[in-house]
Amino acid sequence: MQGRQSFRGQIAGVGSSSGTRVVVGRWTSSPFGAFADVMLEQADGHRVLLAPSPEVAGFVADTYVFDEVVVGPVSAAVTLGRAGSPEGSRWDVRAGELVARFTVGGRAPLGRVLRAVPGRVGDSTAFATLVGPVARVVLRGVRTRGQARSGRREWYAAQDLHRVTSLSGRWRGTELGTLAPVDPPCRFGFSSTPRTPGVTRVVTTVESLG
Repeated sequence: MQGRQSFRGQIAGVGSSSGTRVVVGRWTSSPFGAFADVMLEQADGHRVLLAPSPEVAGFVADTYVFDEVVVGPVSAAVTLGRAGSPEGSRWDVRAGELVARFTVGGRAPLGRVLRAVPGRVGDSTAFATLVGPVARVVLRGVRTRGQARSGRREWYAAQDLHRVTSLSGRWRGTELGTLAPVDPPCRFGFSSTPRTPGVTRVVTTVESLG
């Protein structure tokens, strides 16, 4: 794929007391349609991509860095909270040997700020570029624009942010343990998710130059 490709949806980033950090993408609109994928980094630094199809796996692995790629069914089912609110919702994630469940709490202060930005502005690569210096200072490990693999450029335009309040699950037969910060930052690309576990509503733009 050449040119700019947009992925609209949510990114959930959680750490665990076992040291495994999990990043779930739940995309409602993309060049591949609606899908979910998982990027996982073990405590020993081993990085795994869990993708639902060879096409998604190829694109994501060409954009980020992994030690292992697993193709198979990936689901991220969300049960919304009261009155359809993200607050109080539950994510049930199944991907290969990963089973994870986490609950979503209230909107973070930064989420309230992002919600105030008009949609067309907040979706844009210009907005992602503008807020980059602020994100670098406020959110450890987070970058809103940068150079990806294969000569690609990437922008993250965040629109909302909710905290994650609990986690349970297993990875390859071992319990994930309890919820913990995403620390150290994940090493899939130029940016990690925020250190505080959360769900970010985002438009990700990937530009392929050749």
